[in-house]
Formats: sequence, C-alpha cells, structure tokens
Amino acid sequence: MGSAFALGMIPNWAGNVDIEAVDEETEQSIHESIPERGNPLKGTLLMSPEGRLLLTGAALAFIYIFWLGIKLLFSPPEESQLLIGITATGLLFGRAAAMAYGYTVEMEHRTVIPICIVIETILVLIFYPLFVFSWRHLLVIKWLKNIFERTQRAAETHKDKVQRYGVIGLFLFVWFPFWMTGPVVGSVIGFLLGLRVWLNMTVVLAGTSAAIVGWAFFLRQLHDQVASHSSYAAMVLMILLILIVIIGHLLHRTLRNNKHKM
Repeated sequence: MGSAFALGMIPNWAGNVDIEAVDEETEQSIHESIPERGNPLKGTLLMSPEGRLLLTGAALAFIYIFWLGIKLLFSPPEESQLLIGITATGLLFGRAAAMAYGYTVEMEHRTVIPICIVIETILVLIFYPLFVFSWRHLLVIKWLKNIFERTQRAAETHKDKVQRYGVIGLFLFVWFPFWMTGPVVGSVIGFLLGLRVWLNMTVVLAGTSAAIVGWAFFLRQLHDQVASHSSYAAMVLMILLILIVIIGHLLHRTLRNNKHKM
C-alpha cells in the first residue's frame, strides 16, 4: 500500500523508456557481472550490484537489530517494548498497520516515520537480490520459492501498466495505496522491465518513503479524530487495519488459486 500526493510537472521523457534496449543491456551486464571461474555465488555476492545490495541490506538489518538491543538494555521497558511492537507489526502486516500501532501508543512522527522507512528499506534491499539470484538459479531458497513466485505473478500482472509510463509509472505504483502495490512488488516490476539496479532502487525507495510520509499525516489525523470520541477507538482502528490486511491477503490468494484451477 502507498499514499497519494499531488504530483507536479512530469517530464515527458519518463514514460518513453526504451525497455527492450534496457533489457538487452541489462542481460549483457548480468553475464558480464557473473564470474566464469570459482564459486559463482561467492563471486556474484562480491561483484554484482545485487550482491552488494544484499550485503548492504544485511548490514542495515544488523544495525537496526543492534539499535533495538541497545534500547532494550538501556531504555525504560515500556519504550523498548513499543519499538519491538511497531517493528513486528510492520514486518507482519505492513506499513499502515505499523503506523496505526505507533500512533495508537502515542508515538510521534519523528519515531514512526524513520522506523517504517528503515523496515521497508531493509525488506527491499534483502528481498530484491534474493529474488534476482533465484531468477538466475544462483541461489534457490526452498521456503522462499512460493513467495517469489507469488510476487513475480503480481509483478507481471501490473507490468504493462507500469511500463506505459516508465519510471514515473513505477514511482506511482509504489506510492499509491492499492493492494499489492508496495515496494517489494515494485522492485520486481523494475527488474522485469530491465531497469538498472541503482535506478530501480532509487525509484522504489523514493516512492515508498513518500508513501510512508503520506500515510503518517493521514493516519495521525485519523487517529486524533477517532481518539477524541473514545479512548478505545484508536485501538479498534488499528485492529481493523490488521484485519483488512489479513482478509485482503486471504482473498487475493483465494482468487489466484481459483484462477489457476480454471
């Protein structure tokens, strides 16, 4: 999910990306980046953009976990528990539920927004390289295979719509609050379109950061309005958002399974 803002002037060149040319160039760079000798996975981790991206995501995840550990040891128990709570909610149910949780427990923008941006960034920096490695059959993780396949199908469903508008289309796809339009699916669409890694990551992470900021102001205002009527209303709102995520996920899976049976 994302959040919509009014866009300014959109450059005309953004929607005219020569995808086929980029595909050929990207495929060529892929073969060049994979060493011919030695362990191909080790060489890819060290030499390829995706490998460096994965190492960056792992390092960022380690730093974030270390920060949580410091908070757990030296901060009041209530504060550290809330930080762990918003992190777990973001990982399990997405940014909207995590932000609703944060505002329900009276966190401020300066805490909620950076945490959600970091969580989404870590997810993209780790998921995207693993997906690409699986696509190239360099590293296949069995318990992630179904997730990769579902993500690829979702990306292929929206690929043509995004391709029509180029990088602006990808940014809007990640930004807008529709089902299955988050940064993970967006990064896979960018890969399928043949965008270079740095461009793909820049567009996707910029879009998700803008979406988080939009959600922050919307949910904060909604929380304040709801909380003014009842002290329990904000908690009910958070639970409803989580239920919407769960029901939406189950409905999406059911529809997909029924479609494959036809």
